Amino acid sequence: MAVRKQYYGTDVYIRGLIEFTNYCRNNCYYCGIRRGNSQVDRYRLSSKDILDCCAEGYRLGFRTFVLQGGEDLFFTDEKICQLIKSIKKGFPDCAVTLSIGEKSRDSYEKYFAAGADRYLLRHETANYEHYRQLHPPDLSLDNRKRCLKALKGIGYQVGAGFMVGSPGQTKETIYEDLQFLRELNPHMVGIGPFIPQGDTPFGKEQAGTVDMTVTLLAIIRLLLPRVLLPATTALGTIDTMGREKGLMSGANVVMPNLSPKRVRAKYALYDKKICTGEEAAECIECLKNRVGNIGYRIVCSRGDYIDR
Repeated sequence: MAVRKQYYGTDVYIRGLIEFTNYCRNNCYYCGIRRGNSQVDRYRLSSKDILDCCAEGYRLGFRTFVLQGGEDLFFTDEKICQLIKSIKKGFPDCAVTLSIGEKSRDSYEKYFAAGADRYLLRHETANYEHYRQLHPPDLSLDNRKRCLKALKGIGYQVGAGFMVGSPGQTKETIYEDLQFLRELNPHMVGIGPFIPQGDTPFGKEQAGTVDMTVTLLAIIRLLLPRVLLPATTALGTIDTMGREKGLMSGANVVMPNLSPKRVRAKYALYDKKICTGEEAAECIECLKNRVGNIGYRIVCSRGDYIDR
């Protein structure tokens, strides 16, 4: 906590999460929106829907918008670039973060040229055998690493990360994750507990724990003192005080949901996800109070990485 305060004081940055599509071409064994899950009620937000989310978020004080979705081929590079340009035109003082999976370097360069500032791409595990346990054969850890390297080279603020307590994870694989993060030196690290989703191959596996997650948050804060580190929704899902525990362990980011209420429950990466029924305004006021109760404060800024 002392190291976090050294660089970021008591500030907690908010990111407005817009889950704009739950279609995905991939079939990752842990993910509720995997291609093979026939129980998912699929949706795509229109450009107007997304810009309306941004307008509401801007009114509430958000200055970063996170476009998150499955790897949906409907959203071509042209459509993604147009979205980025529209958001930047309407909200020029805001950052745009993308979380849309593995793409070619050419695609990443197009998004960056269009105005995207940040890119989130969890590596999930740095151990090859563990990666195979979590993903089908058409996905590879080498390609995931290639993507992260390309994103850093292009100039994005880059985020990696992994699930805590995922099936097959060991102390040894966690050590490899930490070593990989140290070498990559990303601007952001997203970790949260693994939570099973009932319609996936891992639907009956045991969830990760709060204790291990907050311990790793603290270790990552010491390992990468300047990193932007979220207290994730998953952490708040498995413990009613989870996000507060995350903040007190070194996290300095929270990501409230700006998606329309009608689709939030459909973006079910895992079961029992919180905040699917709240209005964005309700959620942010609740967070401000809860964060204030533990001695921190929500700030309305882009919340960029401190590189000094």
